[in-house]
Order: sequence, then C-alpha cells, then structure tokens
Amino acid sequence: MSRKGMGKKGTLNELITANKEVADELVIANKENADELIVANIGKAKHAAEELEKSEMLLKSVFNSSENLILVVDRDLRVLMSNWKSPIYADCTEFPIGSHCYEAFIHRDTPCEPCHVFGVFKTGKPIHAEYYNQYTKLFKEVNANPIFDNNNNVTMVVENVRDITEHKQAESELIKAKEKAEESDRLKSAFLTNMSHEIRTPMNGILGFAELLKEPNLTSDEQQDYIQTIQISGARMLNTINNIVDVSKIESGLMKVDMKETDINEKIEFTYKFFKPEVEIKGLQFLFKNSLPTKEACIKTDNEKVYAILTNLVKNAIKFTYEGSIEFGYEKKGEYLEFFVKDTGVGIPKNQTELIFERFRQGSESHYRGYEGSGLGLSIARSYVKMLGGEIWVESEKGIGSTFYFTIPYNAVSEEKIELINAVSAEHKEVEIKNLKVLIVEDDEISYSLLTRTLQKISYKVLHAITGVEAVEACRNNPDLDLVLMDIRMPVMDGNEATRQIRQFNRDIIIIAQTAYAFPGDSEKAIEAGCNDYISKPINKTLLYELIKKHCNKSKIC
Repeated sequence: MSRKGMGKKGTLNELITANKEVADELVIANKENADELIVANIGKAKHAAEELEKSEMLLKSVFNSSENLILVVDRDLRVLMSNWKSPIYADCTEFPIGSHCYEAFIHRDTPCEPCHVFGVFKTGKPIHAEYYNQYTKLFKEVNANPIFDNNNNVTMVVENVRDITEHKQAESELIKAKEKAEESDRLKSAFLTNMSHEIRTPMNGILGFAELLKEPNLTSDEQQDYIQTIQISGARMLNTINNIVDVSKIESGLMKVDMKETDINEKIEFTYKFFKPEVEIKGLQFLFKNSLPTKEACIKTDNEKVYAILTNLVKNAIKFTYEGSIEFGYEKKGEYLEFFVKDTGVGIPKNQTELIFERFRQGSESHYRGYEGSGLGLSIARSYVKMLGGEIWVESEKGIGSTFYFTIPYNAVSEEKIELINAVSAEHKEVEIKNLKVLIVEDDEISYSLLTRTLQKISYKVLHAITGVEAVEACRNNPDLDLVLMDIRMPVMDGNEATRQIRQFNRDIIIIAQTAYAFPGDSEKAIEAGCNDYISKPINKTLLYELIKKHCNKSKIC
C-alpha cells in the first residue's frame, strides 16, 4: 500500500474513533438527561398527586363542613358524593358513597324528604322548592342543579338541601306582627271614629238645648226637659272622657291600687239606688243580693275600682236589656268574693265573649251599630279586676241574656276596725255645715261662678283669688277663713306652693285641692303640700259637701 493510501486509512480510523467517542459521550449525555427528565417528571407527577390529594381533601372538608345536605348523583341514581353527616340530616337519612339515593328510604318506617333528582334528569332544568316535613317538623329548601357533558346531556345532578325552619318561623312571626299591627290600626281608626261620635253627639245635645233655653215664653216643663237633656248629655260625655283618661292611665302604668276598708254591702246598695230610676224607666225588674252580714262584708280593697267595675257591668246590662230583669250581687267563695251581674238582654255570640274585653273592641263595630258607648268599659273593668288580683268572665246565650262574673280577694277587716268605721260614718252623717267664710282660688271665671253658686247654702261670705300669690295674701289678711278651695294649676304660683306657704302661718284652715288634672300622684302631692283633701273636676256637689262635712267636723268649725 502506498504511503498516500496508508495516510487516508489512518485518518478514517481516527475519524471513526472520534465519532465513537462523540457518540458514547452523546449516549451518556442523553442517558443522563433522560434520567434527569424521568426524575423531574416523577417529581412533577408526585407533586401533582400531592396537590390533587390536598385539593380533594380541601373539597371534602368544605363539602362535609357545610350545614346543608349536598348530594351528587349520577344517571343511575348512585351517590357520587355526599355529606350525609351534615347537621341538617342528623335525624334523617344516610347517603353513603356508591349507594342508591333511594336505598336509604327502603328500611325507614316514615318517609324522608322528597327527591327532585328525577325532575332534573328529565327536564335538564334546575329545580327550586320548599316543603315541610311533618315527621321531623322542619322546613326545607331544595336546589337541584344539572351538570352537562360535552354533548349537552345531563350526567349528574347536584342537590343542595337547606334547613329554613328558623327563617320560616321568623317569617311567620313577622306576618303575625304585621297582621296584628294592621288590626291595631283598624281598631284605632274605628275607635277614633267612635270617640268622635261619642263626644260630638252629647256636645250637640248640650249646645243645642242650651241654645233652646234662650227662647222666650218657654213653659216650666219645657225648661226642665231641656235642662234634663243637657244633664244627660253632659254625663254621657263625661263618662266617655273618663274612660279615655282611665285607659291612658292604665297604658302608661300610672293607675295605682288604693287599698282601704270598704263596706261591700254599702257599695252594692249604693249602686242599686243610683241605677234604680234608669232601670225603672225601661220597665225592667231590678234586684240585688248581699250574701254576707254587715260585720263580714267589710273588706280591704280599692273602693273606687270595685265601684267602677260594678258600674260598667250594670250600665252594659241596662243598655242591652229591653225586657225582663237585671240582678246583681256577690257570694263568698273560699278566699274570694264572686260578684255577678245577670240580665235577660240580647246576649253575646259565642265568638265574641272574649273579644268584648279587648280595648277598642265592641260587639258591633259598624256604622250601623245600635248602641252608644266607647267600647272601653269592659276593657277598663278587666284591667281593674286584674289589679285587684281577681278574674273576670262572661256566660251568655244569644237572645237569652248574659251573666258577667268577677272575683276579688276576700281580705276581711277586724271587728274593732269595723265598729270604728261605722262610728265615724254615723258621726259624719249627723254633721250640719254652718255658714262658712270661704276662699275660692280659681283662675277660670266660669269655674269660679259655678263654685260660688254651689256653696251659696253653706257660706255667708266668699272671697276670690286668681293666683297662688293672691291666695297666700288673702289667707294672711283673713285669719277667720274657714275653708279654701285651692285650684292646683294656676299662673304665677301653683296651688301646692301656695298651700305650703299658707301652712307656715295657718295650720288650722281647711284646704281642699280641686283640679281638672285628676292623675295618680296629684292627690298625694296636694296632701303632702298641706291640703286636707282633694277633689277632681267636674266637681260633684254631693261629694264636695261630704268632704267639707268630714273636715269641718274634725276641726270643730261646724
């Protein structure tokens, strides 16, 4: 072989060797890269698996922590996912993974909630529903939503069930509250309409017949008839106003109980005498029953409230009775006195025997009702009975009549106290009021004129003061004054302050407070200021005379 040929062969061998070395290095390098790639891919796969596991755990945790029941169901109605341990289903059905969503119902004695899965698979539309389970006593809200594949076929349904019992109860309470408020508004509107009628009607009688009295050439009978009509209308309007004031006191918590010795027999007899003329005018028989002897009939209670209750019940009996009789009285039953007012009137329908005791309610509330009244009397009576620790109810039959009952505790008074009360009462009845020197403290001219005429028969001289300052000066300048009728509400100085100043130099003069503001606490303030007693306007002549007799006797000026 030539040197030239040998040179080419050597070069080729070298090239082969070099390429082999390169190839070996490349194989080694690729193997290393492949190993690194495999390791990297394994790491990524492991990391992905870990992340997937974390995601699944998070999803499961969130899924199971929901207070709602969540079911994921496939087309075979197999449970794919479920949080059946949710509190909402603690007392209901278990839905383990892989079970048929209706298998849980097979062995139950009572059915659980309805399933809406069928409807979603059938229509492909979400379903929202609410229902009440009478066995678990719970209200539920269901939202069932479809999950679609790429071909828009429903492959799964997710059902979410929420307990809405509290929401429904709150909603029910709101509805009831709304209905109650609407009823209250309706009743108040009816009440205001009725009050307008009850005030304007007697006012029409007062003003109208007062105008007729101005006409000349009236006969004596006509004058007396007009005057009687004015008196009746005035009494009716005063009763309405008193009822409104009493309700205001009760609602504001100002109405207090004044417990003192009371002769129940005397109270029954007084009520009988008071209403007897009115009952006889209607041609009714009027009866009363006192079941206890005098010594046992004296108890400790609120005298005025017992009388107010009796008055309201007897008034109602007279109003609704056209023929037959009215009877009232009481019996002792255990630790209570049970009073009754029985009539043969129109009666009360069964569905109204409780309604009539409600405030602003009447048996008939239409514009065509045939009876006057504010609809407050029975409500006031019930409030008073409760204050006294008793109960009130009615038994009635439509067209036959009604019997109202109420009870008060029988708190007996000792015989010694009864004898003392009777002695004092008898002493007062024997007192004759002599001519008095009187100071009337009154800033209203009409009220002053009325009091002056009221006291004409028992006074020989009447002085007048318009303010508290004038009253103090009049008493200082006239130490021989026997009686002061002190108005409480006046300009410059009120009656209580005037009384306090008068008492600094005259402890013996009789001072009787008189005011139109007859609220609880007013009388106590007047007595505390130094007044001997208290009377509210409009002033009852008989009551005023009785107060004057009582205090004149104590001070020995009569």
